[in-house]
Amino acid sequence: MPDGDVTTDSIIPKTAQVTAIIQAVEKLTFVGATIVPHCFGTSCSIQMHISDGAIAESGEILGKIRGPAQIILSCERVMLNLIQRLCGIASASRKYVQLAHSHDVKVLDTRKTTPGLRLFEKYAITVGGAYNHRLNLSEGILIKDNHIRTAGSISNALKIVKKTNTHLPLELEVANLTQIQEALKNGVDGFLLDNMSPSTVKEAVALIRKSDGGEDIFIEASGNITDENIVFYLDTGINAISVGAITHSATNKDIRLEFIS
Repeated sequence: MPDGDVTTDSIIPKTAQVTAIIQAVEKLTFVGATIVPHCFGTSCSIQMHISDGAIAESGEILGKIRGPAQIILSCERVMLNLIQRLCGIASASRKYVQLAHSHDVKVLDTRKTTPGLRLFEKYAITVGGAYNHRLNLSEGILIKDNHIRTAGSISNALKIVKKTNTHLPLELEVANLTQIQEALKNGVDGFLLDNMSPSTVKEAVALIRKSDGGEDIFIEASGNITDENIVFYLDTGINAISVGAITHSATNKDIRLEFIS
C-alpha cells in the first residue's frame, strides 16, 4: 500500500478498536503460531489458540487479534496469504508422511519453493513431518545431470568435488544403472534415483546394497512421485522419497479473519 489503504483509511476512524478472530474454514495442519504475532505490529495484541503442527478442524478458532481496525484490515490479507500457503504445504507434507510411515521411508522436500518464501515453506514442511533435503545450496553436495555434463563424466565430477569439499555429504543424481556402477567405483554418500520406475528402483537398490559399504549409502527416489503412486516405491528398499509436489502443487487452505466486536 504505497499510498495507504485508501478504502480502509476513508471509512474506518483511526480510533476504532476491534476484536477479530482467525478461523479455519476447512480441516488443516496448522502453521503460523510464531508468525501471525509479527504480522500486525506492536499496537495489536494477539492470542494464538493452536500450536504449529496441530490439526485444526473446520470452524475452529485459531487465534484472536485486538487492536486498531485500520491496521488489522490493512494487514490481514498478507497474513492470510502466507498462512494459507504454509498450512497447505504442511497438510500436504503430513499426507505423504502418513503414506510412507509404515515402511519407515522419509519424505524429503526439493528446491521447488516460492521465491522469497523458501525458509517459511521449508519450516512448513517440517511441521508436516517431512524433512528438508537441503536448507540451502551450501549444506550439501548434490551432483546433477548438468554438473556431470560440464565436468565431462560422473568420475570427473566426483574426483573434482572430493578435492574441494571433502567435509560435506556427497550425493549423486543418476538416471540409470550404468551411472550407478560408475559412481560406485569412485565412492558416494548417497544416490538420488531420478525418474526411475519402481522395478528399476529395486534393481538400483540391490546393486548399491551389494557393493562394498553399500548398506551405509543413502538412497532416495524422486521424479513424478505422487500420493497416488508412492505406494509402489515404498517397498523397494530406499531410505527416502523427495517430493516436489508438497511445495509446487500444494493447495492453499481456507482460513478467514472476521471482526466479532
